[in-house]
Amino acid sequence: MTKFFRAVFNVVQPVWPAGAAWLAERLFFTPQRSKRSTHGRAAVAGARRFTLRVGGRRIVGWRSGAADAPVVYLVHGWASRGSRLSGFTAPLLAAGYGVVSFDGPGHGASGWGMSSIPEFARALAAVVAREGRGATPHAVIAHSLGCAATTVALSWGLEVERLAFLAPPVDPPSWVQPFARALGLRPAIVDRMRAQSERRIGFRWADLNVSDIARRLPAHPPLLIVHDRGDETIAWNDGVAIAAAWHGAQFVTTNGLGHRGVTHNEDVVRRVVDFVAGEGSPVAASQARESAQLEQELFYREQRI
Repeated sequence: MTKFFRAVFNVVQPVWPAGAAWLAERLFFTPQRSKRSTHGRAAVAGARRFTLRVGGRRIVGWRSGAADAPVVYLVHGWASRGSRLSGFTAPLLAAGYGVVSFDGPGHGASGWGMSSIPEFARALAAVVAREGRGATPHAVIAHSLGCAATTVALSWGLEVERLAFLAPPVDPPSWVQPFARALGLRPAIVDRMRAQSERRIGFRWADLNVSDIARRLPAHPPLLIVHDRGDETIAWNDGVAIAAAWHGAQFVTTNGLGHRGVTHNEDVVRRVVDFVAGEGSPVAASQARESAQLEQELFYREQRI
């Protein structure tokens, strides 16, 4: 397919630059479709499905857990879907949290079409507004491009108590360079594509560097970054750069898991859930209260006589 489009651009670029930029924008911003795994379907089997519209587009999501439980939001990456992070659902539910996931614009059950980091960020903010019922999210666990979208949402005012980023990219606009080389795009066409996309999404590419956004944030929620040293999609150094820009960030390096392996490895899931729970999960807190009440009943009855 790459050879086909490279041949198309070789013909179109000299005679119709606007058409070449139009096609390039659609190719660059349209994610490939991914199939939901059997494990992913099982993870949402008992969840409540919901839909909402964000910027005129349908967003489909799922919620699991008690209605009054603190909520953890799962944000997937590019060309993926909410079920990518389904390995976190059962441990989070067991720890007493509610879990909300969704398919980003142009992904999975949310439909076809172009997508972008700002559109992901708007979708996350809208899902939190709907499902959070005014409560600050306990945590967001994000993967890949979802980390950049979460950071953008924070810069717009989204508040969250804790964050976990898996394989985060530091400078997503730089992805256009290998894309342009593969298709033989001229610099002028790339410039046209950038300008068109900025008008469409209402956001400048220059403002999408995650480290730069992090430095401008008024506050830094506790952040855990997990990145595999051999990540074949997003360089390990990207995670290092974000950790350096984020005050108090914790950084964990894995080996042999790759870009997607960090989303379902049991040790990573356990480390992230422990971090999300912080000083104690809702279940642990409830058990502590019950224990204290039992102690009061058993040993301090004379004080009530």
